[in-house]
Amino acid sequence: MLGYDAARWHAVLNDLPAALLLVAVLFDFAAATTKRESLMWAAIWTLWAGVIGGWAAVVAGKIASGSIEHGEAIHEIMEKHENVALITMSLFTVVLGWRLIRRLQMPAQELALTRMLSVVGLAGLVWTGILGGRLVFDHAAGISSQKLQAEIENREAGHEHGAPADTVKAPPHSH
Repeated sequence: MLGYDAARWHAVLNDLPAALLLVAVLFDFAAATTKRESLMWAAIWTLWAGVIGGWAAVVAGKIASGSIEHGEAIHEIMEKHENVALITMSLFTVVLGWRLIRRLQMPAQELALTRMLSVVGLAGLVWTGILGGRLVFDHAAGISSQKLQAEIENREAGHEHGAPADTVKAPPHSH
């Protein structure tokens, strides 16, 4: 769709929800610290957007996992990436659902528990990103073997940048 394959759609969809979920947790802690209702509402709405976007990224990732060329190394990391993403999004979904069901009227212990779950969710989000980075940067996941071979040949051909920086003289100047 629009010239993008499933792997590229996953890449497009995964950054914004991660940022939104981080900001939702930050808003929540800021609301707890300052006791400002506006920050509490900002946390809820940002959490909503992050959860919806996060599940869209999970779906796109699931579609991408079945459509890219890969061997055993990629497959193992991809399985971990998918499992951690599912656990992470489930945690954030539980936090959102819990807060909505309780109508935002929770005692301090429940608020502390949902905040703790959110922090665990952030750790899961970071781990998901690390695994995704390994897939792309260490194993070239999502890049076809044909394109990868062409890039290897291009790199072997080399590239000349011109004169080294230390041999270029700076133009004179005055004060």
